Amino acid sequence: MPAAVLTAATLEALRAATPGTRTTVHFNHAGASLPSAATLDAIQAHLRREAEHGPMEAGVAARAHTEQARQLAAQLLNAQPGEIALTGGNSPGWGAAFAALGPWRPGDRILVGRHEWGGNLAAMRLAAQRAGASIETIPSDDSGCVDADALRAMLDERVRLVALTWLPANGGLINPAAAIGRVTRAAGVPYFIDAAQAVGQVPIDVAEVGCDVLSGAGRKALRGPRGTGLLYVRREFLPRLTPAFVDTHSAPLGADGEPQLRDDATRFESAEASMALRAGLANALQEALDIGLEAIRARIDLVAQALRAELRAIAGIEVLDQGRELSGLVSFNLAGHAPAAVQRTLAAQGITIGSNGVPYTPLDMNARGLAHIARASVSYLTRDEEIDRLLDALRALSRQGA
Repeated sequence: MPAAVLTAATLEALRAATPGTRTTVHFNHAGASLPSAATLDAIQAHLRREAEHGPMEAGVAARAHTEQARQLAAQLLNAQPGEIALTGGNSPGWGAAFAALGPWRPGDRILVGRHEWGGNLAAMRLAAQRAGASIETIPSDDSGCVDADALRAMLDERVRLVALTWLPANGGLINPAAAIGRVTRAAGVPYFIDAAQAVGQVPIDVAEVGCDVLSGAGRKALRGPRGTGLLYVRREFLPRLTPAFVDTHSAPLGADGEPQLRDDATRFESAEASMALRAGLANALQEALDIGLEAIRARIDLVAQALRAELRAIAGIEVLDQGRELSGLVSFNLAGHAPAAVQRTLAAQGITIGSNGVPYTPLDMNARGLAHIARASVSYLTRDEEIDRLLDALRALSRQGA
């Protein structure tokens, strides 16, 4: 079967339908990507309904957008709609699921990949400190990826969670999520995946990956609005999670006055949510599915590989990406120039990139002796001419020296 491809005509049509491509050269899609005009229209249309009819009244009509987003998210992940919660972002979803795992006990062990997101580590460390539990890092293999065989050797009856950040924020590495899932499933150990950078960038099949919980963000590769996210909870795993916070939506009071915790993933949703943002998320999900995740992945990989090759040819630039399979996040440093300064210089020329410090991925950054990195993250929308503008600007900085 031929590989899925995005034609030049399709790419130009997608760019024409994305206002931001006309005003910026955007290489920060891993921070937040550029939404389409249709996604903006969906958000604005609901805001107008709220203004004209009242927010609560408009919210009744917007229930269809919520269910549409849930159905589409389930399709994207090969899950069931009842396994999907719509959240306010990746961290709120991951954090809610983690908080629902408690209580933690002295001697409990949490195993994490070296690339774990700093926000997740903060939540885990607070819980571990209070309970006397421990957090241990799974060794990486010679490519930098989390080593599934090393994980297998670490497992015992005290391990209560294995956590993996699938596509780290500080570079192009892609961890072997399915290999880790085979180990955890065989051992019966809960497995959480932070898929903030993966959702919308790579095809995801939660059954194949073997995770119990997976969280994702709307604002990154999905090109949805900021303040939206997805949380997958495997149906059979759900009874093991009791949310730390509930309200009249997630646990309505029954006739006896007792809370009735919802029997699906909506136990992690709140009555207080932006219906406008959910309308935008539904549109972004539909667009991603219409394009096709195989085609998106192939295009991003092609663009990122080309960018890495060109960066390596520039004097003073070190490409920092590890791993065997790589994502659309391209990390590098330019000798004599602080990444934040590079970011500011490029921004003055209308080119946006990211720059990350230790707090984003502290275990990996410290293990590799990195204080900061510059990050150029691409999209299927990225043009060759945009890469040329970025490269020209970096060559000029390189010639300036320290």
